[in-house]
Amino acid sequence: MAQNWSPDSWKSHEARHLPKYEDAAALAAAEEKLLNYPPLVFAGEARALKSDLADVAAGEAFLLQGGDCAESFAEFHPNNIRDTFRVLLQMAVVLTFAGKLPVVKVGRMAGQFAKPRSSDTETQDGVTLPSYFGDNVNGIEFDPAQRRNDPERMVRAYSQAASTLNLLRAFAGGGYANLRQVHQWTLDFMGRSPWADRFAETADRISESLDFMEACGIDPATVPQLQGTSFYTSHEALLLPYEQAMARRDSLTGDWFDCSAHMVWIGDRTRFEGSAHVEFARGIGNPLGMKCGPSLEPDDLIRLLDTLNPGREPGRITLISRFGHDKVEAGLPRLIRAVEREGHSVVWSCDPMHGNVVKADSGYKTRPFDRIQAEVRGFFAIHRAEGTHAGGIHLEMTGQDVTECVGGAVAITDAGLNDRYHTHCDPRLNAAQSIELAFSLADMLKLAAEEEQADAA
Repeated sequence: MAQNWSPDSWKSHEARHLPKYEDAAALAAAEEKLLNYPPLVFAGEARALKSDLADVAAGEAFLLQGGDCAESFAEFHPNNIRDTFRVLLQMAVVLTFAGKLPVVKVGRMAGQFAKPRSSDTETQDGVTLPSYFGDNVNGIEFDPAQRRNDPERMVRAYSQAASTLNLLRAFAGGGYANLRQVHQWTLDFMGRSPWADRFAETADRISESLDFMEACGIDPATVPQLQGTSFYTSHEALLLPYEQAMARRDSLTGDWFDCSAHMVWIGDRTRFEGSAHVEFARGIGNPLGMKCGPSLEPDDLIRLLDTLNPGREPGRITLISRFGHDKVEAGLPRLIRAVEREGHSVVWSCDPMHGNVVKADSGYKTRPFDRIQAEVRGFFAIHRAEGTHAGGIHLEMTGQDVTECVGGAVAITDAGLNDRYHTHCDPRLNAAQSIELAFSLADMLKLAAEEEQADAA
């Protein structure tokens, strides 16, 4: 257990990007209500994810983490949850089949509500209101009633997260993820994408392999690994009153866990020394992610790693690089070398989304697909050069047929952004773009495996 730590010890540290609640009594009431609700996940599940991530850190698996930039109350629907889960399954199959590595599947789901904001307030036409901090804090509509920071929204977010988790568990273990269903996972609108044909070819080969197993006397229906899958949840641990209320002691070990998700991460804006978010994270037993951008110096990274993982436990820390396609080659190698020099065991994952946001001529915020691919290619090339494992990908994506990121084989244009631009926050890859990126990743994983074999020979 962490020394001199309690679930509320973060309050004596500097807390940035937290909303200000006007009604302290209402905040206390919401926190008390959450404190008495059941945990959303269990310590044993978080430990299982940590073990899986230790395999990733050792170069024996790959991490696929993806989902909404910000979940919303308005778009909460079982079909949306199903479709995002389905695309993640498709991506995982592509990566597993090509890379010959197990894929650890983690959704940005069942808790990814809160968003950091540079300013506590926003002004439009001379009217100043609280900034939109995410649906678990206030509403996106620029209206005094909606923009009031309402702690009761945390309770609604908990309920939505519980429902989402219930459905995800049913999909993962109830037959939907059975590899015999691989042909059924393609979304209807994916038929417009050339990558749908390539996925169908992969699905055919998987079905042939299952038929061969059955002909050899191995019934796929009796192999648990083929009937379902492990699926974990994650979100940025930004809204600390909520995270504190969801902290629970593990009855087996006495250790504290944040039972709002299997994995939580610290954002690029909140991972400074003396941060309240770092203080909260250091005391929980969950696997932790930490965003690493151009502003992070190697010495600062090492100090943060020493704080968050003093025992250097494999699988505890995932470093999520987010530099931008034009900065990754200058920034990432310095961090990798510092971590290697100090002997920390980490998972290296690439977030190619956050550093590649541009404003289109149409006025929409977007992310060019070619820049996303360029950062991923740079990430893999750097790890090949440094002799380290490019261990994961972290994406803002959806199973919905949205038009938010330009480019890709589906050729979304600037003019086409207006067709189905639905995001509550940042632009997301749609299903076709996500599958296209998965095939690009698969080619990179194959190349990395071939080079490792050549070096070993």
